[in-house]
Amino acid sequence: MGKAEPSDDLDDPEIHLSPQGRPKAVIFGCSGPALTADERRFFEQANPTGFILFERNCQDPDQVRGLVGELRETVNSPQTPMLIDQEGGRVQRLKPPHWRDAPPPGAFAALAGRNISRAEEAVRLNGQLIAAELSGLGITVNCAPVLDIPGPDSHGIIGDRAFGNDPEIVAALGMAAAAGHFQGGVIPVIKHIPGHGRAKADSHEELPVVDAGTEELTETDFSPFRALSRLPWAMTAHVVYTALDGENPATTSAEVISRTIRGDIGFKGVLVSDDIGMKALGGSFEERTKAVLAAGCDLVLHCSGDMAEMEAAAAGAGPLTDEGLARLQNGESMRKGPRYIDAPRVKARLDEIMNAEAGA
Repeated sequence: MGKAEPSDDLDDPEIHLSPQGRPKAVIFGCSGPALTADERRFFEQANPTGFILFERNCQDPDQVRGLVGELRETVNSPQTPMLIDQEGGRVQRLKPPHWRDAPPPGAFAALAGRNISRAEEAVRLNGQLIAAELSGLGITVNCAPVLDIPGPDSHGIIGDRAFGNDPEIVAALGMAAAAGHFQGGVIPVIKHIPGHGRAKADSHEELPVVDAGTEELTETDFSPFRALSRLPWAMTAHVVYTALDGENPATTSAEVISRTIRGDIGFKGVLVSDDIGMKALGGSFEERTKAVLAAGCDLVLHCSGDMAEMEAAAAGAGPLTDEGLARLQNGESMRKGPRYIDAPRVKARLDEIMNAEAGA
């Protein structure tokens, strides 16, 4: 780890339309560590708004930088958003030996119970280290922090990915994580709005249903998202909230997106769906894509790299809207900031905090 040195192109806060014109409102993954000829042709034709990387795509720094370059070349835009999930703990696509093994958010929650100011500092430093690694690879958007608040009988899919179960602490640590990301030149994505914490099922496998009342949801689950509503990106939850919409998960619910996410919570930034390949959603991939965009999401996220699924999703995706483009531009303007991170010094301070608290 060390100084992140993104290209001059990435310092430009504007998202410029590529020669292919207005991109489609979709973000795609790819199948491996390098593009296949079919993938290259497909991405050139489909012209997605951005791309997301997974562990299958990441072998070592030089290879990742090469893949990032390949992906951006297909859409002729050096500013194309490049996403990853690098939360720390169970969810990190970049792993040792080439990248740091970051603590899970739950470790900072435990620290916050003893010393909230130290926890905020530690989370901010951890965010800086994550951002430094990502910026050095050309990755501009990290799908973190998680602002969900697990309940006592919730499914373990969130668990220690959360900053605890106190809404005020979750909001404070989430803001510290976001600050660290911005200091390293990376856009954070708050997730899973309006809250996945109460879910008793894993939305990767089935559709969770939450029966809590509106007042309870507003006071707890929605609270951290409201506190961080000015951040530039958020990812939706594939969860049905019966008090808000008894039929549709938030991702495909115009009611939840307009009244709760955009209204009560007040989020105005880029709204991207969680992965439409998850089993919580039904219908064909074309139908899922259309439903997500019709409900009010700016972008559809498809992660698997499966060509047939991507072709179907592309068929269902319209062009990025003017509002979506403006929200992306706002995110880029927020991303452009301090880039130099003295990683050894930052890591030493983070270790000092965590080790001191471990021995307390």
